[in-house]
Amino acid sequence: MNKVIFSVIFLLLFTIFVDAQVYNPVKWKTDVVKISDSEFELQAKAVIESGWHLYSQNVLDGGPIPTHFTFPKSFDFQLIGSVKEGNGKTINDPVFKMLIKFFEKETVFKQRIKVTRTKPFAIKTEVGFMVCNDENCLPPSDEEIVFNVDPKAVTAVKAEEKILKEIFSADSSTAVKTNETVAVKAVAAEIPELKREVKKPLKNNNSKSFLGIFIIAFLSGFAALLTPCVFPMIPMTVSYFTKQSKTKAAGVKNALIYGFSIVIIYVLLGSIVTAVFGADSLNALSTNVWFNLIFFILLVVFACSFLGAFEIILPNSLANKVDSQADKGGLIGIFFMALALAIVSFSCTGPIVGTLLVEAASKGGIAPIVGMLGFSIAIALPFSLFAAFPGWLNALPKSGGWLNTVKVVLGFLELALAFKFLSNADLVLQLHWLEREVFLAIWIAVFGVLAFYLFGKITLPHDSPQNHISVGRLTLGSLVLSFTIYLIPGLFGAPLKLISGFPPPKHYSESPDGFGANNSNEVNTLLPEGAEFGPQNIITFHDYKKGMEFAKKAGKPVLLDFTGYACVNCRKMEELVWSDSKVLNVLKNELVLISLYVDDKKELPADEQYISQTTGKKIKTIGNKWSDLQIKTYKANAQPFYVLVNHSGESLNEPSAYNADINNYLFWLQDGISNFN
Repeated sequence: MNKVIFSVIFLLLFTIFVDAQVYNPVKWKTDVVKISDSEFELQAKAVIESGWHLYSQNVLDGGPIPTHFTFPKSFDFQLIGSVKEGNGKTINDPVFKMLIKFFEKETVFKQRIKVTRTKPFAIKTEVGFMVCNDENCLPPSDEEIVFNVDPKAVTAVKAEEKILKEIFSADSSTAVKTNETVAVKAVAAEIPELKREVKKPLKNNNSKSFLGIFIIAFLSGFAALLTPCVFPMIPMTVSYFTKQSKTKAAGVKNALIYGFSIVIIYVLLGSIVTAVFGADSLNALSTNVWFNLIFFILLVVFACSFLGAFEIILPNSLANKVDSQADKGGLIGIFFMALALAIVSFSCTGPIVGTLLVEAASKGGIAPIVGMLGFSIAIALPFSLFAAFPGWLNALPKSGGWLNTVKVVLGFLELALAFKFLSNADLVLQLHWLEREVFLAIWIAVFGVLAFYLFGKITLPHDSPQNHISVGRLTLGSLVLSFTIYLIPGLFGAPLKLISGFPPPKHYSESPDGFGANNSNEVNTLLPEGAEFGPQNIITFHDYKKGMEFAKKAGKPVLLDFTGYACVNCRKMEELVWSDSKVLNVLKNELVLISLYVDDKKELPADEQYISQTTGKKIKTIGNKWSDLQIKTYKANAQPFYVLVNHSGESLNEPSAYNADINNYLFWLQDGISNFN
């Protein structure tokens, strides 16, 4: 009987011990690398079992326990900066519903120290962490790891590595020549230790900007197709090619060449604009007062032309000369036929092309070329497609009054866009003539009249008489009316996020806090010296020195906001991202905001003006000063541009540009603040 009982107890205990497995999926290894006679790098390597992951040091509140290191206070060493970690993997965790960074297999955490003694010593450090797999999470764990430091050890970083580090880390006013940079990087690639230290270049957002320009230009080209100057040309031109060519294949070939010629003509136009003004100067023009005023007038003229006040046409002599060249035949003849189309349709396409070039000019670089590429592809596409499939021509709607309706709608859109340029000039000069309420009132009037026009209550000179309106026109009119009604609450302080970036910002208005709000000056008594209430009522400094002094007193990190009065994406960030409750809480309570307007036209005192060592240009205005600071320090000149820095002006993490992902931007803010702490 006793044997039976003993056997049962043994089996139960065995089962318990088998099922109650103790997991220990993370093993820590330490290493110490000597950088110089006084500086060392403590390396804590985490080796993680397959299937498990270790969390980053930077995890938002409400998420898993972050990894954290606690170093003892000692007279033997001083910490330099904070613990650096590897890239890891960032996902939108479905459980915690936030962006979370974690590590798999292995990762290394590094902490720089400065030693103050010459004898070997040990640093006992406590690391706290939490690990999970796809099914379980283990309780937070604390483990002691030891770093053995020997100040007399051989220096790991060689002399040539030091030289390379200085090249890559120096804040030099003179940029390293391209071939020298390539050569240095090639050498650096052979030195593994330095390879990790070479600064990463800033992310280039130009590709996204150019893609946006291309898509807008393509849609604009499609809109131009639906105008009375272009649409009737499609069946006429395609029929000409198919009838004049001896075979169907030859007709398709000629039509393709015709379409390709259209692309070449418009891309050449974009190239000429870029060459005349210069790729870099185009971006500067976007904040130029005269540039914005001239294009306000130009767009108003374009709008009046579309609405039927007059037609913009090129001289007949030019059209006749081009048309005569088109009769020669062959490749040259086809090219001149395409040029003839561009000239004949100029009264309709000219305003659209002009508007595109204006918008592209504000982006800078090769944006005008990209814009003309998108526009011309949309124009050329139907000629090529209908030449390849002539049977499709029968499905085309007949020309009629609807083409003029398209032209008029484009005219109203041109008129609304014109006031954006006038608003830019007003913002840069800070005249407060076209504040948010006035701008919205103008847009409400423009789109309201457009709605009445689409409903047939208003007619214009070139409209055909009609007894009824089509379903398409009624639908478009309803959408425009809905948009007009949506704009009205904006007069009383509504954010209007659908059009963020187009109207002046909320603080640039008669009632910054909304209609009927208490705007007494009592609130201003709470402001620090040199500060004011900025976007989302965040306390903002516009002077770098005063902002940094306040940050030191407050013991908070600094968010440098390189922005512009006429910067559309800056307004979008302020209205769409900064308005989020979590982001706003961080901006108001956990850091000091310094907004530096690169298009501020106020002149600097004569004794503060100087010649930039970076660009060679004279720095005369406040905006020039902040733009020069951005270029010199961060090698970037686009806005918005955000940098989190400590009280010495050192970056706390990689700078950020336009980022409409709220969670991602919040994670970036928290990462910098964590590094500061």
